[in-house]
Amino acid sequence: MLSPKRTKYRKRQRGGRLRGVANRGNTVAFGDFGLVSLENKWITDRQIEAARVAMTRHIKRGGKVWIRIFPDIPYTKKPAETRMGKGKGAPDHWVAEVKPGTVMFEMAGVTSELACEAMRLAGNKLPIQVKFVERRGLEKS
Repeated sequence: MLSPKRTKYRKRQRGGRLRGVANRGNTVAFGDFGLVSLENKWITDRQIEAARVAMTRHIKRGGKVWIRIFPDIPYTKKPAETRMGKGKGAPDHWVAEVKPGTVMFEMAGVTSELACEAMRLAGNKLPIQVKFVERRGLEKS
């Protein structure tokens, strides 16, 4: 699973509701094809890994895949059947904040049809609506 090697603080406040669109990470920068989010959501490290595995298995480890999101927000949880109080729970897993327009995955070195199907399979592993995009200026072949 993806997780930071170290962070400044072990626990973090959840913050308010997610809103707005992505200003950064909203263009296909490395590959030829991308998977773009259409909703605000926290994506867990397990969901990112499941999507990556689905993509790489479908393209039979051909081409190259980039993961453009990283789970750097700690998600804390208190143990089951624990009474209220006694402080904040221990970090349970890590999440990445995703806004509409964020390019989550990129792919290169495969055909458009293969990439589209691989991205569709990856999108099925994620809890949000996604869209398949191609890089601008990419010639149709």
